[in-house]
Amino acid sequence: MIEVLVVEDHAVVRSGLVALLSGELGIRVVGQAADGEAALAEAERLRPDVVLLDIDLPGMDGIAVAAALAEKLPDCRTLMLTALDRPGHLTRAMSAGASGYLLKSATPAETADAIRRVAAGGRVIDPRMRDDPAGEASPLTERETEVLRLASSGAHAREIAAELFLSVGTVRNRLSSAVGKLHARTLVDAIRIAERHGWL
Repeated sequence: MIEVLVVEDHAVVRSGLVALLSGELGIRVVGQAADGEAALAEAERLRPDVVLLDIDLPGMDGIAVAAALAEKLPDCRTLMLTALDRPGHLTRAMSAGASGYLLKSATPAETADAIRRVAAGGRVIDPRMRDDPAGEASPLTERETEVLRLASSGAHAREIAAELFLSVGTVRNRLSSAVGKLHARTLVDAIRIAERHGWL
């Protein structure tokens, strides 16, 4: 029996997932959570085989939860179930330790099959993600992404420079370059664009 913890902030969606999975042979929902902190607490308490995890959660997002689960409960498999269909989100989720990435447009049968495959040690990527245009790839370099990510957390140029052992001028140049590449008017706009596309 595959024991599953369902993590979804919308109560109606969460209830629907629980009802859907309860009718699947060999799968049992052992718990539910509506936010990231509760998800971690429930996972540590219940030790499920699979955590079915939304990305867009209040407070701690699903990708941060996936990373924490990979560290704290390495035997627990994480399957992201999300409406976010940007390649950047997929890359971040899998890098954080998720075993699978499924879109909410998946059928009930596809969802149950993905849970079984992940529980058996496999990796699942929604086939609709592979059809995304290559144009969705980030135009930013790794270094530009790094400084923009720190800026998005509220760090100023001097703080970023100290964190990355760079000069303030270098940090400002990279931030300016990122703003230009994203065709943004301001740094705040650039951060919003990058976050919307899942590039941070």
